[in-house]
Amino acid sequence: MHPMEFKPRLSEKTYTLSETGVYVVDVPINSTKQEIKRNVESRFDVKVSNVNVVKVKGKSKRTISKGGRRVSPGRNSDFKKAYLTLSDGQTLPFFEAVEEEEERAEKIQAEYAKQQEKEAAKSEKGNRRSRKSNKEDSEK
Repeated sequence: MHPMEFKPRLSEKTYTLSETGVYVVDVPINSTKQEIKRNVESRFDVKVSNVNVVKVKGKSKRTISKGGRRVSPGRNSDFKKAYLTLSDGQTLPFFEAVEEEEERAEKIQAEYAKQQEKEAAKSEKGNRRSRKSNKEDSEK
């Protein structure tokens, strides 16, 4: 078994899938499901329950020079994606930074809300005092 290069696909769609235990990685075009499964299990110490692969054909591209005379046809490379379904409770470390950032943002938001509540309570208390003093002044 030779080591395989995995490149995680980081997008909103794959992040949503990762919450259900399915991770998406780019793999070499000539790799098989069995090789992918063995490499992921040995490299990340997880149990892979299912592997689905998709070969994506590269898009055709054209390059036109400034003068507009030369048109050279081109093509992006083909690639292969693997959808890895992990056993329950297991994760891969691809989205940890994103999750940490979300937790940090939630914590900051909670602190901000608490501060706003304190300021609102202070201003309400100040308003009550000023109303009392206005009533006393009007009675005199």
